[in-house]
Amino acid sequence: MVKFGDILISRPAGRESFLAAKSYLFTQTSEEEHIVLDFKDVKVMAPSWGYEFITGLKSLYKNNIEASNIESPAVEAALRVVLA
Repeated sequence: MVKFGDILISRPAGRESFLAAKSYLFTQTSEEEHIVLDFKDVKVMAPSWGYEFITGLKSLYKNNIEASNIESPAVEAALRVVLA
């Protein structure tokens, strides 16, 4: 996730990141695959950014999405909202 930045904020930026990931990172994956989002070195993620990015992934991969390496309390709090 740090490839998108260490401070992930704003709904438009989240949507843009999702579209980039969909086009370049998730071209060879099937909807049954388990997706792990690595948040190592991400300092902040706003719920609006997470909602755009993760909801987009959920539309492609159902609920096969997991977060790992959550070091920041801000990221953890946003993920509780977005992944609920």
